[in-house]
Amino acid sequence: MKNTFLPTKNSLSNKTWYLINAENKTLGRVASQIAQILIGKHKSDYSYHLDTGDYIVVINAEKIMLSGKKPQTKLYYSHSGRPGGMKTKTFSQLQSYMPERIIEKSVKGMLPKGPLGRNLFRKLKVYATNEHPHVAQQPILIL
Repeated sequence: MKNTFLPTKNSLSNKTWYLINAENKTLGRVASQIAQILIGKHKSDYSYHLDTGDYIVVINAEKIMLSGKKPQTKLYYSHSGRPGGMKTKTFSQLQSYMPERIIEKSVKGMLPKGPLGRNLFRKLKVYATNEHPHVAQQPILIL
């Protein structure tokens, strides 16, 4: 009989805060690293069905980059829920209007779907500029 590994209660409650500066970094590469940390795959006590990940604060989201012609051709869709309520924006338009949404949408697509993925997504904090209100948590700078 095979036993399922369960991390200890102490390791589940012990969460680290990380800080990522997204200035001049490629969107997909940063988003995949953020998703890995949120899920907890960087830890030795990773368990796919539990929240073993850490918190992430992303700053300078307005300075994230895409390669090639994607800033003009990549489209982001949103829907108001009403008939005919589909709205389309390019990467450049969304970056000038709401730059946090770009990283949030990219990371959310990489997280598991369902209640676990929604809980993991709540641990992501994205800010357009260099300032953030999480100084008291003493986040560790990575990337």
